Amino acid sequence: MAVKQTSRIKSIAELDKAVIKCTACPRLVSWRNEVSISKRKAYENEKYWGKPVPGFGPADAKLVIVGLAPGAHGANRTGRIFTGDSSGDWLYRSLHKAGLAKIPTSKSIDDGQELIGTRIICAVRCAPPDNKPSNEEKASCSPFMKREIELLLPTVQSFLALGNFAWSALISHLIELGFTIPKPKPKFAHGASFYVLSSHGRKYKVVGSYHPSQQNTFTGKLTEKMLNSVIREAAKAR
Repeated sequence: MAVKQTSRIKSIAELDKAVIKCTACPRLVSWRNEVSISKRKAYENEKYWGKPVPGFGPADAKLVIVGLAPGAHGANRTGRIFTGDSSGDWLYRSLHKAGLAKIPTSKSIDDGQELIGTRIICAVRCAPPDNKPSNEEKASCSPFMKREIELLLPTVQSFLALGNFAWSALISHLIELGFTIPKPKPKFAHGASFYVLSSHGRKYKVVGSYHPSQQNTFTGKLTEKMLNSVIREAAKAR
């Protein structure tokens, strides 16, 4: 199934399967395969996932967390989003503190981790070189995100966007899905929040957070206290 035909997908399980099979972006396919063969020395004895990474969490989630893309040696290795790298360590620790994750770590796809009323998705589903997907790759992958949001809408009450790109992508898809967005369009900032209205008048909360990347956490731009705070705020709407 071509990415553009995602409107035919009727369930989250079906969408996950379509994501995993996708080969739409030659550069990303080549890169994820190359990383899976060359590997990082610390993981040289592990078998890398090396495919697009689907969302993680229940199909009836009340909170949806949006990231940018899988990490080359994180989710591209483990097969689960935000799993196996420092970004995941920060995110799942905070989710566990908020009662949204079964355990405080996420090391592998079979570690027993479960999300509670929460689903994590990414705007781009393949690990990109230098963590920077091209504009064409972002556009090619966007139908997956739009359809996933659409399928989750019956139960979702709030969204948490990790980083400016996730924030912008989320707003764009909500507009495409007929939501009323405040004017002027809300600008990204850590802790920024606003409400959107569906065409049926249902209200959803959107919260922004700095991404828990090494660059942000090592420099102190994002602290555990800051991340815990925005996750608690987003979870309140559940």
